Amino acid sequence: MAEHRPQPPQTTPPQPARPASTVALAHPDRVYWPREGITKQDLADYYARVWPFIAPFLLARPLALVRCPDGIEGPRFFQKHAWAGMHRAVHVTRDRDGEEILSIDDVDGLMALVQAGALEIHPWGAPLADREHPDMLVFDLDPGEDVAWPAVVEGAREVRARLERAGLPAFVKTSGGKGFHIVVPLAPGAGWEAAKRFAHGVAEAMEADSPGRYIAAAAKARRGGHIFVDYLRNARGATAIVAYGTRARPGAPVAMPVAWEELDRLDGAAQFILANAPARLDAISAGPARDPWAGFHAAAAALPEGA
Repeated sequence: MAEHRPQPPQTTPPQPARPASTVALAHPDRVYWPREGITKQDLADYYARVWPFIAPFLLARPLALVRCPDGIEGPRFFQKHAWAGMHRAVHVTRDRDGEEILSIDDVDGLMALVQAGALEIHPWGAPLADREHPDMLVFDLDPGEDVAWPAVVEGAREVRARLERAGLPAFVKTSGGKGFHIVVPLAPGAGWEAAKRFAHGVAEAMEADSPGRYIAAAAKARRGGHIFVDYLRNARGATAIVAYGTRARPGAPVAMPVAWEELDRLDGAAQFILANAPARLDAISAGPARDPWAGFHAAAAALPEGA
């Protein structure tokens, strides 16, 4: 399969104004991805470039982080609570049980996460201001090691078809790992139990119709030759990698929104990386390519009755 390399326009596209940040990076030359030579400053530059795209999916949402202060080959921490020396641009609120919740509301917050070595950012599927009502569903297709890539592409289209039959829009992004995330913008109203029940129903129906291809159970022992249709990201407090966000993995992959028409031109879920993501963003910004998630929030729909 030919490698998909979106081509930038022949002339240099105008660059959007980069947001100003008051956060000073300490040790900007610290290497976060050693094999690729990608530094803290490189990550900050990427997020400044991607800011107009990532902000709607990141700001004012509860966050979980994968922090690698010494890069991906050093210790890593799954961070949901405040840490010593945390920048004031990263905010702490309290959940209903008193547990800390982290969030950011501007570019200073994002740069503070870069400074802290947050190489993965995972928001909730609900805004901070209305945590009891999800505004998106996420179906994470997690293929077993022996599942061929075309089967994963077919699985993504299967999820889309089922969602559209239920009257729901479906957007897709590469996960930066092994599969796709199919994401549904929801009109707030349904609670977490209804959202998870609906997502579970889709996963179970896929397994029932194609038991040789899909499973709806989380047990890894059963995943050989199957794609796990992970509906569990739709529980309260569950998270998924933010659109346009980096992964703490070799190669510095990025979770990249794509158009459905692009799937046959993709070679894998980690095809977009920090090295080639800016060219894609430039092409989207200047045209004729279109941001595949430009209409995401406007497309929000309610869960079907009885879900």
